[in-house]
Amino acid sequence: MTEAQTDIAERRPLKIAALDPDDLAILSAHLQDAEVRIRDMVFLPQAQRFVLVGARFDWYGAGKGFCERCQTGLHFERVSRVRRAGFDQDPDSVLTLLAVSFMPGDAPAGTVMLHFSNDGAIRLEVECLEAALADIGPRWPCTNPPERDAVPSSARSPGGPT
Repeated sequence: MTEAQTDIAERRPLKIAALDPDDLAILSAHLQDAEVRIRDMVFLPQAQRFVLVGARFDWYGAGKGFCERCQTGLHFERVSRVRRAGFDQDPDSVLTLLAVSFMPGDAPAGTVMLHFSNDGAIRLEVECLEAALADIGPRWPCTNPPERDAVPSSARSPGGPT
């Protein structure tokens, strides 16, 4: 297999389940700097589920010199309550997801926090930690990668390494 074929094979759709805080930390790392529209987040109280779809920045690909985003879905199960703070409800607003964390309560219950740029946050009260992330759509080249030291300069130009 050539190096290019290996790079493409390694960038297959991502699927991650999180059932404990360590799993959630891995999920959070893959979601860092995902762009999420307000309209693409929903709490389904009858199903006790919170769902969002966003444009995940591929940090693994960035380490290999690629600058890509991928449409990704994330859901949390057994959600009893959702609160938001720090942003308005304009459905066209785009938020940048910085991290996802879990604060234990009465085991196995706790609180999942979705931390967004500009001090925005969504708080999910959960019976237990049960989440899943899956790439659900196409990949596309980035025109504006996140401004972080971890993004190699070769990934800042669309199309990847030269």
